Amino acid sequence: MLLCWSLALWLEAVAGLHTDVLVLAVALTLTLAGTRRAADTRRRLTALALLPATAAVSILVGRLIAAPYVIGAVVFTAGMSAPVWIRRYGRAATKAGTLMTLPFNALLVVPGPALPPKAQGALVSWGWAALIGVLAVSCVWLVQGLGDRYGPWRPDPEPPNPPSRRPSRLRPRPSTRMVVQLAAAIAAAFVAGRLLLDDHWPWAVLTAYVAASGNRGRTDVVRKGIERLAGACAGTLLAAGVATAGVTGPASVALMFTVLAIALWLRPLNYAYWAAGMTTVLSLLLGRLGQDATSLLPTRLAAIAVGAALAVASAWWVLPVAKRRAAAPDAVRPSAGTDQRVARPSGSGAAQDA
Repeated sequence: MLLCWSLALWLEAVAGLHTDVLVLAVALTLTLAGTRRAADTRRRLTALALLPATAAVSILVGRLIAAPYVIGAVVFTAGMSAPVWIRRYGRAATKAGTLMTLPFNALLVVPGPALPPKAQGALVSWGWAALIGVLAVSCVWLVQGLGDRYGPWRPDPEPPNPPSRRPSRLRPRPSTRMVVQLAAAIAAAFVAGRLLLDDHWPWAVLTAYVAASGNRGRTDVVRKGIERLAGACAGTLLAAGVATAGVTGPASVALMFTVLAIALWLRPLNYAYWAAGMTTVLSLLLGRLGQDATSLLPTRLAAIAVGAALAVASAWWVLPVAKRRAAAPDAVRPSAGTDQRVARPSGSGAAQDA
C-alpha cells in the first residue's frame, strides 16, 4: 500500500492530478492485498485486466453522480448489486465480483473525478484511473511475490469449494432476495442522503452497502450496523483528540497510516475496530483537503445511523431471508453432466474494507 501510495503521490505532483488518485491507490491496494493473498498467476492476470477497466468506469459514474444525480445513483446501485448477483456462478465469478466493487467503494470515500485540472474530455480521466488500477495490482503482486520468495512466511492456501447442498425451495431464491435487499438499501440511502445530508450522502450509501452486503440473515445486518455505528462513535472521539492536539502536515499522514495499520490488525477481533480506525483516518484526510473535519463528525455519525437503519429495514422487510436459509443459499447439487456451481453471496473483502 505504501509503495502504490508513493507512486500515486509522484504522479499527482508530476501530472497535477486530484487527491482522489491517492485515495483510489490506497483503497485498491488495501483490499487487493487481502483478497489476492493466495491468488495464482491466472487470477492475478485477471485482476490486472479487470480492475483498471472497472476503475475507469467508476470515474464515469462519479461524473454521472455529480450531474445528473439520479442517473449516477441508478448506475452506481446497479454496479454494486450486479457483482453480488453473479456470485451464484461459482468461485471465479465471486472473485471477479469482488474486484468490480473495489473502485466503487473508493469513489464513496472522496467522490469526484481524478483528473488533471487542464484535462479536456473524460477519456483522459479514465486513463489516469486505469493507470492507478494497474499500479495497485502490480504493487500488490510485486510485494507479495518478493515476500513469498524471500520472507519467512507463506500464504495460507485457498479453502476448497464448499460441499454442494440441496437447492433452496424458497422463491425467489435467497441470493436473489439478498441482491434486491442490497439494491433497495443503496437506492434508499441515495435518496435519504441527498434529502437529509446534502453533499455528505456518500457516508450513508457506504454504510448501507457495508451492512447489507454479505447478508447472512436479518440479525447479521443488525449486528454489522451496530458495530459500524459503535466504531464510528469511538473514531469520532479519537479524531476529536487528534484535532485538539493540532497534528498537521507530514505528521498527520504518518498518523493516518499508523491508525490504518492498527485497525487492520484489530479487525479480525471485531468490525467496530475497523470502523473506528477508518473514521479517524477519513477525518484526518478531510482535514488535509481543507475541510473542518471536527465539525463534520456529527454529520458523519448521523449519516452512518441513516445508512445502517436503511440496511436493517431492507433486510427485515424486503423479501426477508431467515438465518438458517441465508447460511447456504442457492447451492446446486451436482449431477451427471452438470457443472458444480455454488453461490456464495457472503460479504467480500471489499465490503469489509469499506
